[in-house]
Amino acid sequence: MFSLRTATAEDAEALAELGRRTFFETFAKDNTQEDMARYLADTFSPALQRAELKDASVHFLLLLARGKLAGYAKLRPAAANARGQRPLEVCRFYVDRPWHGSGAAHALLEGALEHARANAHDDVWLAVWEHNVRAIRFYRKHGFTRVGEQPFQLGADVQTDWVLARPVTPEQSR
Repeated sequence: MFSLRTATAEDAEALAELGRRTFFETFAKDNTQEDMARYLADTFSPALQRAELKDASVHFLLLLARGKLAGYAKLRPAAANARGQRPLEVCRFYVDRPWHGSGAAHALLEGALEHARANAHDDVWLAVWEHNVRAIRFYRKHGFTRVGEQPFQLGADVQTDWVLARPVTPEQSR
């Protein structure tokens, strides 16, 4: 049902639109319009997506459902907040709302973990808003544990993200 592929420069507009929409749908009700507008403008412009796609250290993994973009993960090697010798950060992990509960997020996460294994990363970490209960439950179900916290700037509001991590194991359950 799902397939994965690496993003290219031609995907910049679609990444910007999906990122902007999913972030807004998930967090707008808990934040001011001004903070949301500022964050979305600063984070999800097509120009910024094109620049991120040109960064050789960043890998965008696209999740396709029936040939259409259903989600994506932005991955990069990073040492901050991480354990292990070669940690990988999941910077963004977005699944379009129509695909929630369909196994799409599981497929995308398995793809990210496979990317980690294929590139000899030994730990994967991510940051998730402390009030995003659904996401925290999903990550815990997939072996992530809380290892710390960090600030997250959303417009003028400084929020708290939990840092979750898990080791990359060779024999991942599918």
